[in-house]
Amino acid sequence: MRCLVVFCHPVKESFGAALRDRALAALGEAGHDLHLIDLYADGFEPAMAAEEWQNYEKKGVNEEPVVEHVRWLRWAEMIVFVYPTWWYGLPAMLKGWLDRAFVPFVAFDIPTDDNPRAAPKLTHIKKIAVVTTCGATWWWSKLIGEPGRKTILRGIRVLCAKRCKSKYLALYKMDLVDEPKRQRYLEKVYRTLKSF
Repeated sequence: MRCLVVFCHPVKESFGAALRDRALAALGEAGHDLHLIDLYADGFEPAMAAEEWQNYEKKGVNEEPVVEHVRWLRWAEMIVFVYPTWWYGLPAMLKGWLDRAFVPFVAFDIPTDDNPRAAPKLTHIKKIAVVTTCGATWWWSKLIGEPGRKTILRGIRVLCAKRCKSKYLALYKMDLVDEPKRQRYLEKVYRTLKSF
């Protein structure tokens, strides 16, 4: 499968980078054709400019500021997101990427009077996986409602293939876990993605 890995962490030596590397190793060994988007390393600008917003619903024109990202979205059959959960949700950089790259006529068709629902356009994407870390506990994350998880596994997934498969891997209490537990999580990520 053609697999797009979207990585979001500002620190090159982070545990997030180790997760990215294990994810890439697992997916590569499983035989997937890989492409990595490293939002911080690439210098991605998450804020949408005024002109970009004014052209948001203009087919073709709205792709121009993010043409390379749109190309990879159209190429992908699977997307794997690797990021830290901050304030229960997506890092601003990743949220900005979704805002700017998942534009109308690429990710969805704009609702009309005849069809009031946004029609999915990423139906070639058959799998989505999330690899994340959370500072909160599992139960507290559930109590808050896990907005980051819902954004990707509900909001983005609905734009993909009808029976799009999904995986969500999270290491909770990230700031308190010891090295052996981190290593076990790295191996869980590896095993899960290799067989996904």
